[in-house]
Amino acid sequence: MKECSDIILCAEATELSKTEFCNPAFEPESGPPPPAFREDASCSVPAPWHGRRPRGLQPDCHFSWLCVLLLASLLLLLLGLLVAIILAPCGGLLPGPRGFFSSPNYPDPYPPNAHCVWHIQVAAGHAVQLKIEALSMESVASCLFDRLEISPEPEGPLLRVCGKVPPPTLNTNASRLRVAFVSDSSVEGSGFHAWYQAVTPGNGNCAHDEFPCDQLVCLLPDSMCDGFANCADGSDEANCSTKLLGCGGNLTGLQGTFSAPSYLQRYPHQQLCTWHISVPAGRGVELQLHNFSLEAQDECELDYVAVYETSTSGALGLLGRFCGAEPPPRLISSSHQLVVLFRTDRGISSGGFSATYRALNATENPCGPGEFSCRDGGCKSLQWMCDTWRDCTDGSNGNCSGPLLPPPELACEPVQVEMCIGLSYNATAFPNIWVGMATQEEVMEVLRSYKSLTSLPCYQNFRRLLCGLLVPHCTPTGSVLPPCRSVCQEAELQCQSGLALLGTPWPFNCNRLPEAAGLEACAQP
Repeated sequence: MKECSDIILCAEATELSKTEFCNPAFEPESGPPPPAFREDASCSVPAPWHGRRPRGLQPDCHFSWLCVLLLASLLLLLLGLLVAIILAPCGGLLPGPRGFFSSPNYPDPYPPNAHCVWHIQVAAGHAVQLKIEALSMESVASCLFDRLEISPEPEGPLLRVCGKVPPPTLNTNASRLRVAFVSDSSVEGSGFHAWYQAVTPGNGNCAHDEFPCDQLVCLLPDSMCDGFANCADGSDEANCSTKLLGCGGNLTGLQGTFSAPSYLQRYPHQQLCTWHISVPAGRGVELQLHNFSLEAQDECELDYVAVYETSTSGALGLLGRFCGAEPPPRLISSSHQLVVLFRTDRGISSGGFSATYRALNATENPCGPGEFSCRDGGCKSLQWMCDTWRDCTDGSNGNCSGPLLPPPELACEPVQVEMCIGLSYNATAFPNIWVGMATQEEVMEVLRSYKSLTSLPCYQNFRRLLCGLLVPHCTPTGSVLPPCRSVCQEAELQCQSGLALLGTPWPFNCNRLPEAAGLEACAQP
């Protein structure tokens, strides 16, 4: 019996549809149909075209299906390429003498919950030089959440990077480097863009605006004269006592000068500058502010200079807050450390100020902490300054046309940060010079990122430490206390394993906090 399957191959290919699905080049122009399509009486299968008999050779539908298969394969190939393009930037092997890489979607915001790892490999006998050109990610102390982690392979010290300021050029001695990018479920930025190149070990270099140390360690300008010898030979701290600094810095000489940014011009808006003055232990500090010109105001809450005295335990005591157009009095502290803070708002700006300081011997220090000096050499408490009474015998209660507000006992403000309400204290003081935050509102923005840690069993311990650092305890006498070292150590003991499960090492150095040596040494939140 003859098979009839050849007759029904193109049942759907009628005359109206043959140009859409089939190839007319395979249809003969005339002549009888070939044998394969002649009617066979033995075939009883009904024709699927409902009584219409096909004429001539039927179009080759196998050819059309082949086209469909080819198109489908091409689409799958394009889709695979698109997926590869999307996923390629998130980690991978970076071989060769040089290259570029960046966070996913850069310069658009990076996705949440990302974890990308790049392995940089240069030729043996060479070292990797890495430069992060652009950086914009969540900035939290110790880079606890969104961060870059950089370390040599197979093992070596870990460098963490986050925030808005790219780190200096990194010259390594390794031919293999691991760079990991980690983001959490909230607060995103544009990420980072970086390049690397192979260099001869020991022959790296620094960018034109960076300071090169003797061992090819590169420093940002802000790291110079910051009170810490970052270079092995201490060259970054050389000649700092007489250097005019910009917005803040560390002054460690026996005497020195500094001034507000853009001094004698209009200082910039929204500045928070902190100068740390440190002279040898056992000496005091005399501070004088000159050409003082800040925004005039009834209370020193907009643009002002605040001077703090630092005790040996690290606690801060407010000596005074100054504003207006008249220079404050000469300030003398028995402590060997002072902190001068300059804050400006969005509004009116003026000429700023310059300042000089010098170290005092014990015999030259006539006034104690929280006191101002009269012209006749006497000392009076700052709380009696400008109180309309003549406390100095020569009438020199300071120049009172510019207010000195608030007095030390009024420096505190109620704790408003929700996470930190209900601790052992209910008063704090801002600006927070330890973490560089001007208001409690800024702290609230930062702490939103820590809500993911509320599920940890050690959350209460971590909360005490975090609030102690970001919203410090302000005592009734105006002292600002950091958390005690034991608070940090207890949080580390309880939280270290939990943070490790999240892929986050312990971010704090507890040894930098003071030990509890008295009520005024540190706080137990």
